[in-house]
Amino acid sequence: MSKTNLAYQETFDCVQCGYCLPACPTYKTMGKETHSPRGRINLVKMAAEGKISLSELEGPIDLCLGCRACETACPTNVQYGKILESAKEVLQEDRRNRMPKRVKMFQSFFFNRVLPSDTVLTMAGAGLSFYQKSGLQKATRKLGILKQFPENIASFEKILPEVAGPIRTKSRVQRAPVQEVPTYSVGFFTGCIMNTMFSSINALSIKLLEAAGCEVKVIKEQTCCGALQNHSGETKITKELAKKNIEAFEKYQFDFVVNSIGGCGAMLVEYDHLLADEPEWAERAKNFARKNVDISVLLSNLPLPFKNEIRKTVTYQPSCHMTNVQKRTNEPLELLKSIPGITYKEIPEKDMCCGSAGIYNIVNYHESMDILDDKMEQVKKVKPEIIVTTNPGCHLQMKLGVEREGQSENVQVVHLVELLAKSCEINV
Repeated sequence: MSKTNLAYQETFDCVQCGYCLPACPTYKTMGKETHSPRGRINLVKMAAEGKISLSELEGPIDLCLGCRACETACPTNVQYGKILESAKEVLQEDRRNRMPKRVKMFQSFFFNRVLPSDTVLTMAGAGLSFYQKSGLQKATRKLGILKQFPENIASFEKILPEVAGPIRTKSRVQRAPVQEVPTYSVGFFTGCIMNTMFSSINALSIKLLEAAGCEVKVIKEQTCCGALQNHSGETKITKELAKKNIEAFEKYQFDFVVNSIGGCGAMLVEYDHLLADEPEWAERAKNFARKNVDISVLLSNLPLPFKNEIRKTVTYQPSCHMTNVQKRTNEPLELLKSIPGITYKEIPEKDMCCGSAGIYNIVNYHESMDILDDKMEQVKKVKPEIIVTTNPGCHLQMKLGVEREGQSENVQVVHLVELLAKSCEINV
């Protein structure tokens, strides 16, 4: 793959006005033009014209969160997502040609064999569950073993959710009982990482949809959405996964395909863009993307059996991919505010990314923590008792933020689904 594969024509839509600058988290924390949207666009243009090398493009592109807040701020509708993805794809191909064979094999194994494999992820979940429940986790922390690990790994170990074992995970996510006259027929998208580490949220999601009158089915044929692969420039793998999901879900007559994962949802609704250049898939991808919605979209229009008041001060950290890609800003907020008893307070600059961005907070840990610390300064202004999220990455990042502020005993971080279920007295 060469520089000609960069989205060169799209770069001309950018008039370098700078409206994107205040919306960009990396520009805000790093203060460099090369780490702003317009700066990156200009670098892509220069690389396509042969004026700079790919190595000069690599750093600024790798440090982009991909939050796409710049698209929302842009007055000329620049397709920043398309420009960014083209750059990542070209850079990944260039890196692949240079990387050692063992690194290439590991990447291929992770993207092709780990994330799409229910078996491998089940084994990983079983391992994490054993680590937490066997006493190994307590011993590891007590003996200070984590100090021997890189800071990013040690930090996230502290805020790992309680992982259910494979038997419990499997029993949680089963086909829901059929209603006599269901409001909607729903195919539930579980997600790979979500179903491994947050299976309780999937289970609560299904029960909430049932309680709202939906018939829900979890199909075994589904696979990884491809978001992490796409963010890493692995477009070919992403397309293969997209086609598998489209084939799997179109066998059923679902009214909606529902998920509770902001990042996965953003990938699913853009399958039509991903496969637009493949005539035999384009229309099928459009139909599939049209049916995909976040759980908050459906539940905000359906009655829920609220029973308990949640007398807490609550704030909401929106997922960037919910806000900037799925364009769903009102539904999760309206749903949150509908919970009896809560006092809602809005975070200043709430639409600014928290710094999670898939695995950005692992591979660019220190840059991510700068963004998170800035976010937590805004959170502290509203003094919440509960921070609500709609995406597992944001969930872990905000938990880490609370931990870094020494507020773990005073501030909870929960998924919107968990708070809704608590008010409805729904358990797993």
